[in-house]
Amino acid sequence: MKTKALLVIATIIWLSLSNTASAQKGVRIGYIDMNYILENVPEYNEASGDLEKKVQKWKVEIEAELKEVEQMRKDLNNERVLLTKELIEEREEDILFKEKEILEYQQKRFGPNGDLFIQKKRLVQPVQDQVFIAVQEVAENGNYDFIFDKSADLVMLYSANRHDISDKVLLRINRASKRKQIDGKSEKKAVERAEKRNAEQEKVVTEREEAVAKKQSERDKLLAERKAIRDSIRESKKKEFEARRAQLLEDQKRKKDSIQNLKEQLKESTPSDNDGEVEESEDN
Repeated sequence: MKTKALLVIATIIWLSLSNTASAQKGVRIGYIDMNYILENVPEYNEASGDLEKKVQKWKVEIEAELKEVEQMRKDLNNERVLLTKELIEEREEDILFKEKEILEYQQKRFGPNGDLFIQKKRLVQPVQDQVFIAVQEVAENGNYDFIFDKSADLVMLYSANRHDISDKVLLRINRASKRKQIDGKSEKKAVERAEKRNAEQEKVVTEREEAVAKKQSERDKLLAERKAIRDSIRESKKKEFEARRAQLLEDQKRKKDSIQNLKEQLKESTPSDNDGEVEESEDN
């Protein structure tokens, strides 16, 4: 793709130089560095900083969820010997369910069509519109034949600094941003389109965030219900175990008392040696 673009540029220049009129005046070429321009637009830097704060917040949320899953696994391993097979399978299912939700959340935030991609596009688009207008003005005023973007896919093996018009474009953008009133209906329409586009994209992001929050609430409710059921089962089994243990202890005590009573009865019914001697004396 880059090689084809380079060949196209070379062909355009060659054709221009081949033309007699163009050869007499020379072909004037310029280029811009979009990355350099973006870095020096205050509005872009401010919005980029706000977006970075959002990104950090999303990362913290994901890390917290991952720690919760890790804790759930530790708790399951510690309690595994006390749980039935059904409860173990249910706990493992909860862990898998939460891991799936974390993955879905990551895709919604950082995926190819996620919130980060949408907001970056929304952030760059207004500046690109301004750059396009400024490039047109510079090209017309400076009689440029071709202007390229250095940061795009076009491969620029070499270009002299005198062809770099990035500062000229940046100067026009900064001047336009400082004006209190926008001159010309075309510029007003361009700003209105940009604002409308931003509002629509913001609405998409808001709806997506609300859907995520709703799903999170439903998931929390489901997990709470499952936890309540598990706790009820555990409490029931605990009471059953304690009842059985108490019954077993009572049976053991009853059996022990019965044996002790039997021993005492046998002891009382067995004649002593002295009683036998007395009976023999009376016979004599």
